[in-house]
Amino acid sequence: MLIKIGELATHTGTTVETIRYYEKERLLPEPTRSQGNYRLYNEAHFERLQFILHCRTLDMTLDEVRTLLQYRDKPDKNCGEVNILLDEHIDAVEKRMEELIQLKQHLLELRQKCVSEALAESCGILHALADNSCHR
Repeated sequence: MLIKIGELATHTGTTVETIRYYEKERLLPEPTRSQGNYRLYNEAHFERLQFILHCRTLDMTLDEVRTLLQYRDKPDKNCGEVNILLDEHIDAVEKRMEELIQLKQHLLELRQKCVSEALAESCGILHALADNSCHR
C-alpha cells in the first residue's frame, strides 16, 4: 500500500501540515517519492503516525513521543524508562488538574465581583482585574 500525503491525513484524521511537521521533527521517517515527486507513505508510516497521534491525545510532548518511539523501534530493550516517563507524565497531569481547579475557583470568585449588569465603569470584575484584588 502506497498512498499520498492527503490520503494519509484523511485516514488518520489529521492534516497534511501536521504530517509534514512530524517529518520535519524526525518523528516520521521520510517517505519515498513518486516520479512526480509526490510523497508516498506505506503501512509503517500509517501505524507510526497513529501511534504519535495517540500519544498527542494523551497530551504528551514531542520529546516524550520521541522517547516512546525509540523504545517502540527497539522492542528488545527494557521498558523501565517508559514506565518512568509515564509516571512523570501522570504527575504532571495531576499538577495541572490542581492548577485548573485553583483557576476555576479564582474565576468563580472574580465572577462574584459583578453579579448584575451595570455600566462598565462600575463593573466589579473590571475593577478587581485592574487592582489585582481578586488575585491571591
